[in-house]
Amino acid sequence: MSTPEKESIRAYAPASIANVAVGFDLLGYPVAGAGDTVTVRRINEPEVRISAIRGLDVPLPKEAASNTAGAALIAMREALALPFGFEIEIDKGIPLSSGMGGSAASCVAALVAANELLDTPLPRESLYRFSLEGEAVASGCKHGDNLAPMLLGGLVLATLERIVSIPVPKAWHSLLVHPEAVLETRRAREVLKGDYRLQDFVSQSANLALVLSGCHTGNAALVRAGLRDVLIEPRRAPLIGGFAAAQHAAMEAGAMGASISGAGPSVFAWFESRAEAEIAAPAVLSAFKQAGFDGQYWISPIDSPGAQLL
Repeated sequence: MSTPEKESIRAYAPASIANVAVGFDLLGYPVAGAGDTVTVRRINEPEVRISAIRGLDVPLPKEAASNTAGAALIAMREALALPFGFEIEIDKGIPLSSGMGGSAASCVAALVAANELLDTPLPRESLYRFSLEGEAVASGCKHGDNLAPMLLGGLVLATLERIVSIPVPKAWHSLLVHPEAVLETRRAREVLKGDYRLQDFVSQSANLALVLSGCHTGNAALVRAGLRDVLIEPRRAPLIGGFAAAQHAAMEAGAMGASISGAGPSVFAWFESRAEAEIAAPAVLSAFKQAGFDGQYWISPIDSPGAQLL
């Protein structure tokens, strides 16, 4: 049985950048500096309940089955046939519908905390299947490009069956700029319906291969050649005011590539050093400002840590 000092556990999960231009629903990495904190208590009742959600002006569902954190813990309880339940408190630190993995962060933080309350905690990788159930509540489908990097840290390739860490040079940094605008994930996915050219699939596959090879070998030239989205970005970019100018500003500042973070409207860019990212940040912010949006930014190593116990 759990000891008294383990009846309540807090965990933090960072924001994340999903898709990474070339890996739609497959590739992602964490962002240091923004994230959600979840407190989980082990309770005698065989249920999952949410007692509080703080940090947002817009209410989120407190019914466990309709909340990503609650649904993930329900999936865990059922799969492990746990005789006890969990009570959750969520402190949001990621803007809603920002393309920064906010729904996934609550889900992962809840699982990491609840895992510590099990009589025999599971390996991080074993929490992935439960997190997929939680994320499906928010997006309407299962995809792990936000979840897996939050669980493992660093750049991660995530299929529905497995998650694979991708090595990235320590010096490489990411710039994430969030304009103060909202773009709901379901709307951003709606514009992706329709036919695609076979040649575009071939080009996107080649770009993904170049980026993965560049990361494994530390070859920035390969990443520069491949870090561009020919499938998803053309359809989503019109939904994001100021995107073209922001992307151009990042590339002019020396980015290896720049595209939409997750479903948007946030924009990310990769740089070979932190100094380059710091120089680029004001220009990207200014591009959004000229389009009528204030914003904020975060700079962190691409190889940033995932969720942590507090």
